[in-house]
Amino acid sequence: MDATLLHTVADGVATIVISHPAKRNAMTAAMWRALPGLVADLADDPAVRVLVLTGAGPTFCAGADISSLTGDAAEPGEARASGEAADPRALAVAAEEALAAFPKPTLAAIRGFCVGGGSQLAAACDLRFAEEGASFGVTPARLGIVYPASSTRRLASLVGPAWAKYLLFSAELIGAETALRAGFLNELLPTGQLDKRVAEFTRILASRSQLTQAAAKEFADGRTDRDAYWEEQAAGSEDTAEGVAAFLERRAPRFTWTPAP
Repeated sequence: MDATLLHTVADGVATIVISHPAKRNAMTAAMWRALPGLVADLADDPAVRVLVLTGAGPTFCAGADISSLTGDAAEPGEARASGEAADPRALAVAAEEALAAFPKPTLAAIRGFCVGGGSQLAAACDLRFAEEGASFGVTPARLGIVYPASSTRRLASLVGPAWAKYLLFSAELIGAETALRAGFLNELLPTGQLDKRVAEFTRILASRSQLTQAAAKEFADGRTDRDAYWEEQAAGSEDTAEGVAAFLERRAPRFTWTPAP
């Protein structure tokens, strides 16, 4: 199968699958370019309440396909469409920021290698669940690349400055248990249990108030200048009344607030 991004939507959950099996799901220039548009389309879909990012087969993403990011390599026509070779950092940052800006909960479901650009994409998600045996690494020091400032800050916000420096200085891989201890992972699942747990947890997320989730996402990500906006949204929404009524009536709530397009 060619290198591509696959996607499905079912029961409120959109799933993007990184698929490039010949190179352990490494991201080509075309895949980096396609991701922001795909994410934007899913953000605009009112049927989508949660986004899952995962990899095809036994690997999440082994990073960037370096051969496709050079001006004379695998995708010369596309790379030179604007008269310029692809800028690997700019392509990766654009994809990372698109994921981070997704207005609903995002979850990276990780097996196998989650390295380089793969870790960059996983860090841009709100949550990260992994299967035992997964490996993680932030590897620009192996190539003499300056890791983007925004990506470095995001990594440090997840694992703290000491672990961020450890990963960036050494470019060494760490195991899933260490990634969990460092704070990169939210949950670590036994082999064979990742899909079941992700399906279970995303059903929970899809059933909750999008109003609460959207405000919490902004506040947790450091945007604290919109208190008044979210107070207005809450005042104009029926979610609070519905949540209280559902609790008292011992039934599942039917929340109706949705993000503005």
